[in-house]
Amino acid sequence: MGTWDFGPFDNDTAADWSGDLNDAEPDRRVEIIRATLTEVLDEDEYLDSDVACEAIAAAAVVASQLPGGPAITTAYAPDFITEGGTLDLPSDLSALALRALDRIAGDDSEWRELWEDALDKALQALQPIRATLEATT
Repeated sequence: MGTWDFGPFDNDTAADWSGDLNDAEPDRRVEIIRATLTEVLDEDEYLDSDVACEAIAAAAVVASQLPGGPAITTAYAPDFITEGGTLDLPSDLSALALRALDRIAGDDSEWRELWEDALDKALQALQPIRATLEATT
């Protein structure tokens, strides 16, 4: 199916990543989120959309765990989150997630190019995540 909407989990890549995060041992989940966000920032050249989609999902998970963060209710998100589970996140993950979103929306990003015709809507879908992350950095 590919991509079916603008939300952070509304594509096959993010849904698969969410399943992997859900299935991971609970004590490894923060490590997976950090690695996903860091992969975006470590890419000096053209950023692949699959890497971007996973990082957007990771940023959404981080934001959902912060005070006032957007609730995640989609069936494509990790079940432990939609069922009310939480993560004990280190304070630096908010800034890391925000930097990753900046990289994804910037130049040399396949995600940005793929959304070119609807970029305003795609960026608007990320706004609640960004706002929460910005409020905590």
